[in-house]
Amino acid sequence: MNYIVVDFEWNQTSYGKGSENRKIPFEIIEIGAVKLNEKRKEVDRFSRTIRPKVYKKLHYITKELTGITQEELNVSDPFTYVLVDFMLWCGKDYTFCTWGNMDLVELQRNMKYYGLLDLLKGPVKYYNVQKLFRELCAHDTAAASLETAVDYFDLPKSEDFHRAVNDAAYTAEIFRRVDREAAKKLYSIDYYQNPQTKKEEIHLRYDSYYKYISRVFDTREEAMADKEVRSTRCYKCGRAARKRMHWFSAKAKAYYCLADCPEHGYIRGKIRIKKDDEQRIYVVKTLRLIDAEKADQLRQMKADVLQKRRERRQKGCQCH
Repeated sequence: MNYIVVDFEWNQTSYGKGSENRKIPFEIIEIGAVKLNEKRKEVDRFSRTIRPKVYKKLHYITKELTGITQEELNVSDPFTYVLVDFMLWCGKDYTFCTWGNMDLVELQRNMKYYGLLDLLKGPVKYYNVQKLFRELCAHDTAAASLETAVDYFDLPKSEDFHRAVNDAAYTAEIFRRVDREAAKKLYSIDYYQNPQTKKEEIHLRYDSYYKYISRVFDTREEAMADKEVRSTRCYKCGRAARKRMHWFSAKAKAYYCLADCPEHGYIRGKIRIKKDDEQRIYVVKTLRLIDAEKADQLRQMKADVLQKRRERRQKGCQCH
């Protein structure tokens, strides 16, 4: 099994907000990748620019950031040719590695636009090297830039950042320095190709939290009425955790609850309502063990929400 450490550069509309193609807001113009074997030793590289079809004019920010020129893109092959070559280069047995969680989303969105999504079956398991660095090396909750991680390991900056193959190479060097066994427990799932049926729903159990990705629903109300969506079983022992505070809406697309496992204590539940490209509803739920202080903070959050609702109702009554 190989690791494909990949990075993409993309272009966007040069004509301002509202002029983008909603099916492909970012068009990939460069693919760079480093192939590592099972021992995380580099065995090959892939680097190709792509002639854009949707946003033919190179955005000035993209040009300044990457150094890619319009002339370079004009003589490049189109996405369909380069993508097929890239997937053949990847081989059959591999796992993607990326810096952050956006690259695979945009890859699949571009593939879908060009009718090539069947070449990459999803949901896609991958390693988010930024997440691995944050949790295993920097021990920080804040997202770190690629250059920050390069500096952390005191790696030589022999190549410019923001060219796809260079960023892929830097990411590969960081991935090689992350503890192998710890990294295996922190794999990620990209759910751009989200579950469509109950059987396809995703249940991920990590040491510190649990994540569930639901099938699609017609409405938010239907999703929130589903038994599996609302459940709060303890991910450590599998026992039912008693609800101390039922699901409540604190933000436009987020719900929270508080449960209590007899063995492991308080569990915070969080539900985010998502929409896929077809505007269908699905749910991403996380369950995480918390201490008494954070449980009190959650109770206060609900109290604040209820107070604001009362104030809005009172204001509405006064207006009438």
